[in-house]
Formats: sequence, structure tokens, C-alpha cells
Amino acid sequence: MRNRTLTIASSIVVAVAAATWGAGSLNAQAPAGFKRVELQRHDSAVAGREVVMARGEFDPGATAPRHTHPGEEVAYVIEGEITVEVEGKPPATLKAGDTFFVPAGTVHRAKNTGKTPAKVVSSYVLEKGKPLATPAK
Repeated sequence: MRNRTLTIASSIVVAVAAATWGAGSLNAQAPAGFKRVELQRHDSAVAGREVVMARGEFDPGATAPRHTHPGEEVAYVIEGEITVEVEGKPPATLKAGDTFFVPAGTVHRAKNTGKTPAKVVSSYVLEKGKPLATPAK
């Protein structure tokens, strides 16, 4: 009985430690002043794909650093002003009402270049099971 209690207690400690470490890793990846809020995720009618809708929120001066997505990004600027840099194209400064597209696997970044917070809604068509974003090297 004592061994069983010790095993259960040890398992709980390991689970709590893993959860805490995992949460810290997620927070460490989020740059200061930028956050992505997932709004919905659904399987696509295309085999092996899923569709994700997310809202990006940028404080003034905040940047979503260089990264890629395992699928296309179709985006709409809700408010504020951002500058989007897509590899191979000149930077584009976009305001509320503007849209942009990023092809799958293309390195890009975005920065709030305005004086107020900026918000963007993006839809992604991704390879199922892959992370939404991967930092670029």
C-alpha cells in the first residue's frame, strides 16, 4: 500500500512539473506585446488539412517575429496599422480594412507601426497536426 501511495504521489509531482514547464515554454515563445488568440479550429473537407481562425493583437511597437505556417494565411486588419514583411516582397504597411496573404511555408513577420493597438484576424488552412507557427531561422 505504501509503494502504491508513493507511486501516485510521484506521478502527481511529475505531471505538475511537466505542466508547469510546458506552460513556461509556451509563454517564452510569445514575444512581448503580441499575442495570438485562437478563435476556432475545424477539420477541412480536404484530407489531412484543418482550418484555424485566430486574432493577432499587437501593442504599439510590438512585433510578431519571423516565422512560417504549414499552410496559407489569409488575413484582415481589424484596427490599427501594421507593417507586414513577406520574404521576397517589399514591406507593406496596412491599415484597418486592408488584407494580406502569406503562402504556405513563407517566412514573414509583422510589426505594429502605429501609435495605437492593432488587431488582425487570420484564417489558416494547415497540415493537420502541425504547429500553427514555427520560428524562422
